[in-house]
Amino acid sequence: MAGKPQPVRVLYCAVCSLPAEYCEFGPDFEKCKPWLIQNAPELYPDLVKDATAKEADRVADQLNATGISYGSGDGATASSAPKEEVKRLPGGKVKKKEKLEVIIEKVTRNKRKSITTVKGLDLFGVKLSDASKKLGKKFATGASVVKGPTEKDQIDVQGDIFYDIVEFITATWPDVPASAIFFIEDGRKVPAV
Repeated sequence: MAGKPQPVRVLYCAVCSLPAEYCEFGPDFEKCKPWLIQNAPELYPDLVKDATAKEADRVADQLNATGISYGSGDGATASSAPKEEVKRLPGGKVKKKEKLEVIIEKVTRNKRKSITTVKGLDLFGVKLSDASKKLGKKFATGASVVKGPTEKDQIDVQGDIFYDIVEFITATWPDVPASAIFFIEDGRKVPAV
């Protein structure tokens, strides 16, 4: 009876994060070449033949400039690298971090009726369902959590409580500073204080 099979150790490319054998089929083989020459010369002997001693120094400098560490060959190089804090959207665009601010906007409907919209309370750790209940009880109106146009949850409160709501928010939730509350007036963002 044969012995227990041993797991295969796979060397992953630190540039494209594919197994080193598949780098040539990856998105950008040219960027992977310096790393492959340095860490996996046995997989691509043609690359090593093309590289001269002068080119090897240039490759090492290029690796140091891009911040990619040298691999030890145990496959842990890709997982031990620190994770990037910046999130990237498809197409390579950088996703901006959300600002910690509460935005209050009054929308008029049917000439006399108005709705006050509160956005951003959840960024301060406030549970929106509880906040809508408290707002509804305090101002004796209907309040609900709805999805806004940007697919983020917001609180819609019936009625014009535009200026009274700031005092209530700062008194009820001390984690929300008054300097982080803004009004939208005439399409401009204006500080509440």
